[in-house]
Amino acid sequence: MKQLEICNVSYSYTAKATPALDDVSASFIPGKLYAIVGRSGCGKTTLLSLLAGLDRPGEGKILLDGEDIAQLNAKKWRTELVSQVYQDYNLLPFLTSVENVALCLRLKNVPAKESRRIAEEKLRLVGLDETYFKRFPATMSGGQQQRVSIARALAMETKILLADEPTGNLDSENSDMIVKILAELAHEQNYCVIVVTHDREIADQADIVMRMRDGKILEVVENR
Repeated sequence: MKQLEICNVSYSYTAKATPALDDVSASFIPGKLYAIVGRSGCGKTTLLSLLAGLDRPGEGKILLDGEDIAQLNAKKWRTELVSQVYQDYNLLPFLTSVENVALCLRLKNVPAKESRRIAEEKLRLVGLDETYFKRFPATMSGGQQQRVSIARALAMETKILLADEPTGNLDSENSDMIVKILAELAHEQNYCVIVVTHDREIADQADIVMRMRDGKILEVVENR
């Protein structure tokens, strides 16, 4: 993956509604941690939803290496090219951490043994060793559950990671840990990590900060 681009994208939830996004353009490359910030209702979550392929722009295009993602199979985009991390973790409570991570692979018809091997590898990558493999979400802290959620996203073997308020339910210590993991994924694993956040710590640690207001990107700041 070389470059993800948003080209003059506008989006409204209804025909008469004020646009949630208004002629937005931006570009994203691997190896960078991006923070999209702004007040609630500014359009940042809508933008992330479009990047995830959950919605289509009303106007404009989203391009991956110059190819309009609208021309790609939607399932392929969401399962092979982008992966997501959520504020509420979205883990299945009746599955262990390994089973939660392996499930996305089993749904892609990866054999059970290989799915488990990959799941364990990704859990270790986010700092969860074998003592956590058989634990259920209810027996884990919020920070540990979010690391399982990140491991699940990594198991998809995509290089675009979208995160919606990944530290929103965490205390400062766990938030710092998640920010560190996201930065390492960008800088050491060459992921393109795009985070919608209110967390000042993520904005401070991000390589590039995009500030949104009223459906527009007002400012792009490069921290490093």
